[in-house]
Amino acid sequence: MERIEERDAKYGKRMIEIKVRFWTDNIAEGEGKILPKVCWESGVVRMERNDLHGIDPEYPVPFNTMTEILPKIEQVLKVHGIKVVRKETAKGLYI
Repeated sequence: MERIEERDAKYGKRMIEIKVRFWTDNIAEGEGKILPKVCWESGVVRMERNDLHGIDPEYPVPFNTMTEILPKIEQVLKVHGIKVVRKETAKGLYI
């Protein structure tokens, strides 16, 4: 097995970020209007770019219900080759 290379990282670049976005279209009656703080329970999950981690975002993954969000987050992580580990097992990680 090959050991994962460690890299120096500035504050603010160490995290891997995923964005969850909820649709707000066609809720208000007027064209181009919104109802503040109201959204559908559907939307997309997308990975944020992070060059230090080598993350180049792929396409957003849609979800239709709130219960689909966690499986979609897991899907996005997998598509981008991100290995999720428990905090106590991360030291000395090998791939």
